[in-house]
Amino acid sequence: MASASTPDESPSAKRWLPLEANPDIMNQFLWGLGLPPDEAEFGDVYGLDEELLAMVPKPVLAVLFLFPLTNKVEAERKSEEDNVKKEPSTKVYFLRQTVGNACGTIGLLHAIGNSTSVIKLSEDSYLDRFFKSTADMDPLERAAFLEKDREMENAHSVAATAGDTEAPNINTNVDTHFICFTCVNGELYELDGRRSGPISHGTSSPSTLLEDSAKVIKKVIDKIPDSNNFNVIALSKKTEAF
Repeated sequence: MASASTPDESPSAKRWLPLEANPDIMNQFLWGLGLPPDEAEFGDVYGLDEELLAMVPKPVLAVLFLFPLTNKVEAERKSEEDNVKKEPSTKVYFLRQTVGNACGTIGLLHAIGNSTSVIKLSEDSYLDRFFKSTADMDPLERAAFLEKDREMENAHSVAATAGDTEAPNINTNVDTHFICFTCVNGELYELDGRRSGPISHGTSSPSTLLEDSAKVIKKVIDKIPDSNNFNVIALSKKTEAF
């Protein structure tokens, strides 16, 4: 399994161990912080063609995408900052990344934070308190709150050392990065903590979120034909079987 990290943008930034792109670890991580196991869970997306996307449990609430960082992709993605809405929907939960190697956890928080209208977090759990405490903050205030949060830092550390692969040195920059896709108010948003805000990719809906995200993901993969270091993971709402 690949790990997720991102180069520090500040030489003085706090650093965490990178989180492995492993749905089982992500589920245990979030279930321990207050996401009830019978509400939602992460699972692998094994391919982006129609048949494989159809295998993903629905409804899909968010999509996480891990991809390798290359100079070409980074240059093109930074140009997309022009597409950042000056006044994005106030209902989009977004926080900046100021902690090195924290993109995996930032992606998880983006996924859960934009799904709280359809999943019920355990009352007074860590996640319940985190999202209530940061609800009225701006993205940088949320980042500062997370950076000082020892409870999340400790939980992240446990999750980061629970993977199948040996965790790298905390000072190592792993050249992969996690982002999140979610649908808010009928629009597909890309949430990348290194950006100044959510990036809009046009109209979407809860029923087409996975397919709409796959179209954007394919474009990134096509730009890096020599790499297979990609992971796509979906957060699916648990539904009762009748």
